Amino acid sequence: MLTIDGSYGEGGGQIVRTAVALSVLTKTPIKIMNIRAKRPVPGLRPQHHTTVTCIQSMCGGTTSGLTVGSSSLEFTPGEIKPGSYTFDIGTAGSITLVFQACILSALKTTKPITLTLKGGTDVRWAPSWDYFANIFLPLLDKMGVHTEVQLKQRGYYPTGGGEAQLTIHPSPTLQPFSVIEPPSVQEIHGLIHIANLPDHISTRMKHAVMKIAVTHNLTASIRVEPSVSSSPGTGITLWSSSPETILGAAALGDKQVTAEQVGIQAIHQLLQELQHETTIDRYALDQLLPYLALAPAPSGCLIREISSHAQTTMWLLKQFFKKSFTITTQPDNLKLSIH
Repeated sequence: MLTIDGSYGEGGGQIVRTAVALSVLTKTPIKIMNIRAKRPVPGLRPQHHTTVTCIQSMCGGTTSGLTVGSSSLEFTPGEIKPGSYTFDIGTAGSITLVFQACILSALKTTKPITLTLKGGTDVRWAPSWDYFANIFLPLLDKMGVHTEVQLKQRGYYPTGGGEAQLTIHPSPTLQPFSVIEPPSVQEIHGLIHIANLPDHISTRMKHAVMKIAVTHNLTASIRVEPSVSSSPGTGITLWSSSPETILGAAALGDKQVTAEQVGIQAIHQLLQELQHETTIDRYALDQLLPYLALAPAPSGCLIREISSHAQTTMWLLKQFFKKSFTITTQPDNLKLSIH
């Protein structure tokens, strides 16, 4: 049994989600100690409990210590079982984080798996739904991991109430991602989601982004998607596409922040990636690292920085695989090579 220190590095819930998914992929029983020990509320939270429960159901695995608040967990994987599964996080916990762990754990499925989840679709400390659907999943598709998603209802903090469906298709061959030439970008796309709030908020957010984009010779095509939810909420996701890659950025609305500031935050994040001539943005890197490590041939990309989250994920991957991560400093960015 492989023992993993859940307090290593940034010590967040990602260690739990990724470790359990890798346990299924490698058929390695694991024990995770000191779960989220550095967080204000340590131990497993409802979304981590849902993640492990969902993966356990998909593979027929067994667990010990799987309770909300638990600081240690043992997980013994079984074989992935295709079919349909439905789970409710019960809070505004992130649907996208649970989906990401499930995709990784089901990478070797031989038939489609359909998951329906209820919870939060656009919440803090997690990829927005639109980042997940328009940046992360298309990048996975370039690597040979094919999925379909359907958003049924937005869910915001504090009540959640969102719902989405994910279908994971068999992916016989994982392709390496090797893009080490910066993309040429002249247009950006975006989506503003807004629920139970005045229309002028999305209008102001959109205009703030477009005003900055034009000063950088970028055409911005931004769609507003109004909806009704159990809690009010808003946010924006921006992305640039090229044949080789997709770069993205997102910002969530806040009562203490103006609509203009939310838009400005998102466009500045994306502009940083473009100005540093990256091929994977800093958030996508955290999420794609397991697939880059699992690819049968070396992968490589240009990045702006290595976050503490990414460093922790690299450490975790080395617990399961003999992989090396080489970082080379260049004039405008960093080159990451995975062998």
